[in-house]
Amino acid sequence: MQRHPHHFKIALALAFSAGAWGIYWLPQRTLEAGGLTGGWGTIAQMVIGVLLLLPIALWRVYKKKGSGFELPLTGLLVGGGFICYALSFLLTDVIRALILFYMTPIWTTIFEILFLKRRPGWQRAVTLSLALAGLWIVFSKDAIIPLPQNAGDWIALAGGAIFAGGMIRLEVVKTDGVFPIIFSFFFYGTLFNIVAGFLLVDYLGETPPIESFIPMAMFLIVLSLFYFIPTGIVILWAPSKLGAGLCSILFLTEIVVGVVSSSILTDEPFGWREIVGSSMIILGGILAVVLAPKEEKKNTA
Repeated sequence: MQRHPHHFKIALALAFSAGAWGIYWLPQRTLEAGGLTGGWGTIAQMVIGVLLLLPIALWRVYKKKGSGFELPLTGLLVGGGFICYALSFLLTDVIRALILFYMTPIWTTIFEILFLKRRPGWQRAVTLSLALAGLWIVFSKDAIIPLPQNAGDWIALAGGAIFAGGMIRLEVVKTDGVFPIIFSFFFYGTLFNIVAGFLLVDYLGETPPIESFIPMAMFLIVLSLFYFIPTGIVILWAPSKLGAGLCSILFLTEIVVGVVSSSILTDEPFGWREIVGSSMIILGGILAVVLAPKEEKKNTA
């Protein structure tokens, strides 16, 4: 694909939006403190997103425009990948969930070769190595490679692969604007969440009483309108403009913001690992944007 005329602006917007997800743990803690424990805060957020966007989707159906209902595969991939990411935190250590999910750049590179017949250049090798090495430095302890060891680890790893497949899909799917993409994410992601919640009921626990949802309703609406939906629009729109591979590297800004914010607002450590690793991730992202070829090469075979 050719480089977009607003390549750098879109990359900056994506880095900012992905970075905003680095403080996602803050509203999650607020929801948990409000009684929405065991992953029900995530489920509630997805449902609120559907309810807020459903009138627009139905209006677009009436006007014979793309609504998102027609994108089940895209919605299941990006929505399902996110749900796996969110639920994995309930089943394994946060650090293991993060590093296993954020193998996404590797998956996108593999999928680009397999499905888009694209041959990544030396630029991808350099930037991918930098970003992933930085990720490993931030989260590794005692030189241990975090191979999957439990159900939560496998869900996080699978979530990264599923989300990577969604980004490949976003790069090639033709839609009537960005709304169908964001609605398919919420709608089909919610369906995925319901099935996953049923399968993982032993971990999620019983549904909280309605009294827990009512006081948090306004917070959930504000969270969706001013945080979840706006950042989601940029994150899900960018792959069609920048390419899935570049986007997957820029998504790692979430790790940097998460590490920094947790160290400032909690007792999480911020030592040489965090400084060196975060710097490598940032450098990898900058180089990925600057060195991105103006036109991707395709395999001739």
